[in-house]
Amino acid sequence: MKPIWIVDDDQSIRFVLEKALAREDLAVRSFTNPRDVLAAMEDDEPQVLVSDIRMPGGSGIELLAKVKAMHPGLPVIIMTAYSDLDSAVSAFQGGAFEYLPKPFDVPKAVELIRRAVDESLREEVRDAAQATMPEMLGQAPAMQDVFRAIGRLSQSVVTVLITGESGTGKELVAQALHKHSPRANGPFVAINTAAIPKDLLESELFGHERGAFTGAQTTRRGRFEQADGGTLFLDEIGDMPFDLQTRLLRVLSDGQFYRVGGHSPMRANVRVIAATHQNLEERVRQGVFREDLFHRLNVIRLRLPALRERREDVPALARFFLQKSARELGVEAKRITDAALTRLMQFDFPGNVRQLENICHWLTVMAPAQVIEPKDLPPELMAEAVARPAAAEALPALPAVPVVPAGSPADGAAPVPVTVPPAPGSGWLGGLEQEARGLLQAGAPEVWDVLTRKFEAQLIHTALEITRGRRIEAAQKLGIGRNTITRKIQELGLDD
Repeated sequence: MKPIWIVDDDQSIRFVLEKALAREDLAVRSFTNPRDVLAAMEDDEPQVLVSDIRMPGGSGIELLAKVKAMHPGLPVIIMTAYSDLDSAVSAFQGGAFEYLPKPFDVPKAVELIRRAVDESLREEVRDAAQATMPEMLGQAPAMQDVFRAIGRLSQSVVTVLITGESGTGKELVAQALHKHSPRANGPFVAINTAAIPKDLLESELFGHERGAFTGAQTTRRGRFEQADGGTLFLDEIGDMPFDLQTRLLRVLSDGQFYRVGGHSPMRANVRVIAATHQNLEERVRQGVFREDLFHRLNVIRLRLPALRERREDVPALARFFLQKSARELGVEAKRITDAALTRLMQFDFPGNVRQLENICHWLTVMAPAQVIEPKDLPPELMAEAVARPAAAEALPALPAVPVVPAGSPADGAAPVPVTVPPAPGSGWLGGLEQEARGLLQAGAPEVWDVLTRKFEAQLIHTALEITRGRRIEAAQKLGIGRNTITRKIQELGLDD
């Protein structure tokens, strides 16, 4: 392992850190100014750089910028006796690993440096493993099945129906099917049939002739023509208007279509891949989706698993999205601890992979340090982490009751295990639901703020009662900062 570099013009600070790190068996190299550090970096590189912010011959912020330009992944800890907002903001905007105000507690400073070292070593392993990022990520068995299916379809242009919840990545799979098909050199054209008004969708799909309707001043090619020789991806096909389903069926059956207002048939040399989050069989039974079109589309079906069904893929996806967000925003990618990843893996992600990507974008902007801890995660994740164990304790699992299905013979029929659901309103979440329902039905103002204040006040009151009024200990038990608990006590009027 490479040594820790310490940059400070104060000899006593260097001495204290050198001795403390030596006791941890960490090699140390000390400097008195940024100029010597930059000269040393021409031939060498530290594992972690710890720098003062104000020194003769240059500032730590300037050094941080130059070091990050040379070694983007190097953890840099900024120390300063001037604990002002501008210094903290400048340090974090420059990509500092952490901000350490003086005077500091030596054991805590060593712990911070050790954490930076551990993160640096993990990043070295990850960088080597992720030198080439695949177009799709997934080690879970359900995703491996999808990858195998894409491989089997690589020499085919058969129609494919992709099903799965919103946000699972259906368009990514459609792009992969196109990229690895004989039509890869042709265009890939996508259209979300649910996002376009019914009156415009026909023209979007099939194009229109000049003068076909008011506003049609020129002839326009539709998506079928644009995708000629390639692939047309019809997203959210389950929401397509019924009369347009008839026209689509004719294209799939005959390979021909007419522009709106046109009289000459057009040839459709297009492979169709459709996707939906709807249950198309149920839509057919409801009479809102044509059964013959369903069978035309359902030649090969690929089901994408929800993210909660492939939790083991969350860490790789999170790191990938953090890298992606950093590139888009032009900043250094943040790193995430194993503890924070564990918390992420416990979340159910109703919005699936898209929601995880949005969370990583939020973390890139909002997380205060370069390393993301569990406390930095968005409020909705923290709320579920609190609710899950409480709900599990309040609602014990009930045994499955064998039930003979209605209409089946009583003798010889295999019993179907049915889990009896818990009664509504059980546990503290049931009480919260009842209060929320009452306020909402009564039209009370600011229900969110009212209930949030009650929730926070009860948490803090209970923690202070357990710690006999010791605020710092209460903050530690709650997993929040001491400044946060002080501010909350004042805001919620708990001082009274």
